[in-house]
Amino acid sequence: MNRTIDQQAADNIRALAVAMVEKANSGHPGGPMGGGDFMHILYSEFFNYDPSDMTWPFRDRFFMDAGHLSTLMYAQYYLLGNYEKKDIENFRQWGSVTPGHPEVDVARGIENTSGPLGQGHTMGVGAAIAAKFLQARFGDWMNHKIYGFISDGGIQEEISQGAGRIAGHLGLNNFIMFFDSNDIQLSTSTDEVTTEDTAMKYEAWGWKVVTIDGHDHDAIRKALTDANNETEKPTLIIGKTIMGKGCVTADGSMFEGYCELHGQPISKTGADYTKTLLNLGANPDAPFDKYEDVSAFYDTLIKEKTAKAAEKKAVIEAWRQDNKALSDKLDHFLSGELPDLDFESIEYKAGLATRAASSSVLGYLAEHVENMIVSSADLSNSDKTDGFLKKTHALQKGDFSGSFLQAGVAELTMACIANGIALHGGIIPVVATFFVFSDYMKPAIRLSGIQELGVKYVWTHDAFRVGEDGPTHQPIEQEAQIRLLEKLKNHSGKNSFLALRPADSAETAVAWKMALENSNTPSGLILSRQGVKDIPANDSSRYQEALAAEKGGYLVKEVENPDVVLIANGSEVSTLIEAAKLLEERENIKVNIASIISEGVFRLQSKDYQESIIPKGKPLYGLTAGLPVNLQGLVGENGKVFGVDHFGYSAPAGVLDEKFGFTGEKVCQNVIEYLNETSMAKI
Repeated sequence: MNRTIDQQAADNIRALAVAMVEKANSGHPGGPMGGGDFMHILYSEFFNYDPSDMTWPFRDRFFMDAGHLSTLMYAQYYLLGNYEKKDIENFRQWGSVTPGHPEVDVARGIENTSGPLGQGHTMGVGAAIAAKFLQARFGDWMNHKIYGFISDGGIQEEISQGAGRIAGHLGLNNFIMFFDSNDIQLSTSTDEVTTEDTAMKYEAWGWKVVTIDGHDHDAIRKALTDANNETEKPTLIIGKTIMGKGCVTADGSMFEGYCELHGQPISKTGADYTKTLLNLGANPDAPFDKYEDVSAFYDTLIKEKTAKAAEKKAVIEAWRQDNKALSDKLDHFLSGELPDLDFESIEYKAGLATRAASSSVLGYLAEHVENMIVSSADLSNSDKTDGFLKKTHALQKGDFSGSFLQAGVAELTMACIANGIALHGGIIPVVATFFVFSDYMKPAIRLSGIQELGVKYVWTHDAFRVGEDGPTHQPIEQEAQIRLLEKLKNHSGKNSFLALRPADSAETAVAWKMALENSNTPSGLILSRQGVKDIPANDSSRYQEALAAEKGGYLVKEVENPDVVLIANGSEVSTLIEAAKLLEERENIKVNIASIISEGVFRLQSKDYQESIIPKGKPLYGLTAGLPVNLQGLVGENGKVFGVDHFGYSAPAGVLDEKFGFTGEKVCQNVIEYLNETSMAKI
């Protein structure tokens, strides 16, 4: 070790963080100044990766929780050669690769998008689970580590409760987290908001905890060495650091540890920008330069890291030669490709709830997709993910041979862990809960969309037909919220989410097919609690006809020159079929029925196809168990949507259908009234 170089490197990181924020006139300099020592020691002495192959699947991974400390990462990775000087000079500017909060950029070392506090380290927990899952299947050579970096804010966010509990419960000894404990938050000191004993809290969850001086390089080394040698527990390193470490005033007095240093350029605090750079050994006229000795040190380090990775790759190659079948399976997992799947072979009883049909699909997938982890928020026997669980077993401390994660009652944590599993690669994550509790998951769903992750969400109990459980458990507005994400583009220009509400068992199988094939954006299956009448097949098998749902929508009932087109998704489609029968028998009204499983996908089809399903020149009537806005974009201003514009009530599902107007008889009457209104309007 070279104490002089170590100190210079940490100070170089601090100076770069200060300079980036100052030039951008925006950002958070104080925290990165405190974390510079840990980052330098971690990356120079412990972190295993290949600088010549940044996407190497078996690299260590670093998950940042405190995304506002982005300059800490950019400065460190600049020293490592991942960024050019112009990149850090353009911090927070349009088109730069150094945004204000880190966004996934694996080629430069950024493993996750972070900013909403608490989610970054929870994704790290997910990545650690993924690594354990793969290690259990391919051998102990797969022993890379997952490092997390968290701040006071992340510790306080409620999601840390779930992440800490699950990581400790599963004994994720491959997860090592540094807590940058500087006693300062954005607007207060921490003692104004909390008096909890963080160390005792994590120890109670089953973590190894060590508290150190976060600026003492030998203490950092020892903590990281012990953490890497730990065999039973995840490790929390509480590093007591100083906000704005190295800041000085115009007269050279120290100006460290102040709240003002957290979230603004230091020139706007009591510190002096130029004097601080000088105190850190930087040249104020060239603040983005690497220090000469530090640059030389890192040039050598990069060569050493590359050579060490080559040695590890040789070990892996020897394993591959001795284990050809396993090697091929590993490559298949990492490719993201699916095995050949025969969804049509899955058998169902008539009139199943779509959650039960999904259970059958999951049972099939458990036997045919080996790299899938399914998780449930303490509802596996109700959201019917137990169809998968019955074919495997739960992940446990010391045994990751199973494929099911019992997350407990922690919807947000579970979803965020799934994001981390997806970010790690090689595994398909599925998470399940009641649809109404998707409200708890929204922050993670949003990050699934932003990061373009193929997480599969399973939401059951999809409507007021939950029944006796009442309004707290009956989704009304949730579908509208989720479908908004189908209208929101990600940075690749694609729909940021795929929302699927199937109408019967066959459509449920097709929905699963669509979700599994949708690998670059998250998908959600919205499934019924109650039994649903199967859509009658017209000519071929029902499954073959339901494959038309892959276009987002299709006609389940079609006649020539219809008088009206009825539109729905999910269990309301069967209600429309009942209503159509009455309309034809009583009023001789010719009816087409469109099942629109995903408006987002439907809108991607040609205009001719859309017009063939929902013709503009015909009366259009939509039925939804959610807010009317769910279908208003499909029926247009001249159409009519019958939906629910109020919270639910506690009563049996059949009673609610009658009271709310969701029976074939009542829909028939409603359609007749609408057609009469349409006819009168033309007179």
